[in-house]
Amino acid sequence: MDAEHAASGAPASEPPATSARAGTPAHPSTSPMRYGVGMFGTSLPINLVKGSMLYVYVELLGLDAVVYATVYAVYGVLDALDNPVFGHLSDRTRSRWGRRRPYLVTGALVLACTTIALFSVPGPVADSAVGLAVWFAVFAITTEMADSLINASYGALLPELFTHERRRATANAVRQGAQLIALVIALALTPVLARNVLGTEGSTVGYGRLAVIFAVVAATVILWTAFGVREDPALDAEPKPLFFRSIGQILSTSHFWTVGVVNACYGSAMALVLGGLQLYVHHTLGGSALDASILQLVVIVVAIGMLSVWAAVVRRKGAAWTWRLALPVAAVGFVPMYFATDLTTGILAGLAVAVGYSGVLATNDLVIARVLDADAARYGTHRSGLFLAAFGVLGRLNGLVTAAALASLALWFGYRSGADPGPDPGQAFRVYLSLYPFALLVVGTTVSRFIRLPAAPQETGSPDGPDAGPGTDPDPGPTAGSGAEPVTR
Repeated sequence: MDAEHAASGAPASEPPATSARAGTPAHPSTSPMRYGVGMFGTSLPINLVKGSMLYVYVELLGLDAVVYATVYAVYGVLDALDNPVFGHLSDRTRSRWGRRRPYLVTGALVLACTTIALFSVPGPVADSAVGLAVWFAVFAITTEMADSLINASYGALLPELFTHERRRATANAVRQGAQLIALVIALALTPVLARNVLGTEGSTVGYGRLAVIFAVVAATVILWTAFGVREDPALDAEPKPLFFRSIGQILSTSHFWTVGVVNACYGSAMALVLGGLQLYVHHTLGGSALDASILQLVVIVVAIGMLSVWAAVVRRKGAAWTWRLALPVAAVGFVPMYFATDLTTGILAGLAVAVGYSGVLATNDLVIARVLDADAARYGTHRSGLFLAAFGVLGRLNGLVTAAALASLALWFGYRSGADPGPDPGQAFRVYLSLYPFALLVVGTTVSRFIRLPAAPQETGSPDGPDAGPGTDPDPGPTAGSGAEPVTR
């Protein structure tokens, strides 16, 4: 058994991937490792942004929290709107370089430049309230757009490159592992690296230097993955999806609304955690930069370790069953965060978060991939980019949730910035990092109980698959009278 199959427990003897359409010769397959490692590059800069942008701009540079929340609300709306555009362009592209590769390459270069600019605020700009707000708005939004451009294509490749769930699970395990390693660096190590190694406490210099390093590394990794992807040329023969017709069909799909809402709840909860953890450690736990790094490192390392446990549950019970289990576990995991008072109790609470977080990571993309398979089978064309982008419209509206949560701290607790933290910033970020994520995941858990998911690709039509039974659609193909035939794989 090689390392790639060992990551997910898939047998080494699994047959190689074949062409997406019957009757066409198999195309050269993409290594799950080559594809999966790319997520290290996509995750490194954007998690620096999500994990440190609030701290740098509000706590260190003194940007008013209400101004930050306003810009972040615009950020969330634009993030939602540009996703379908980028996804649709990717689906319709036909070029000698493939459909997805041109956007991965372009996005990697743009993301590197905007990330550096976001964390390298010139002195005169930082000294002007208006100038700081404008700089933040411009580069936060352009960084978001570059991230959307990359992920519209990168996410679409998972169901298209790996058409069997076991091989798909291998690729997903590799990429989630790569994402967690990026989280170790971009979240857990960033406070110490930026405030003790590359810079000093209370200064933004270290964050600027770290942004340069992360941007260069991320671009290199994304480009390495992009040039190693082997897209199926048979997909180029499919009709190009029409935007408005596709949007109408996607919006009429029940899974878009149900799975999409669950995904949005999970994404919003984690966005609050990523953005507020350094402030939670500082104000609620009374910790230092080193304490913030230790807490995040422990949580992420445990999450990495738990991936193999959750993968074993997926192999035994199926992705859908495991997904429904992971969501309430993740919700309950946030409760202890409310009662933590120091680093030790914070770490113990963080372990509970890590268990549920890892479970959703191990299953969420597999559930979404089933929805994409069913859509391709029903309508005869792969439009994974647009469908994922449509999910992103719901999921990336977490910017609005983050903005509302931050604004509520100003309203209820008087927290406006590091210079004006209000009478009880500790309680403010206790609520922000515990009660808000818990409430969001409770909503997601409730919705998940009413969803009937398509069967896994190799289980379609088989009543004995691990997910067969209540809560699972045994036939994800076209409905009666639709006139569409499933695509044979």
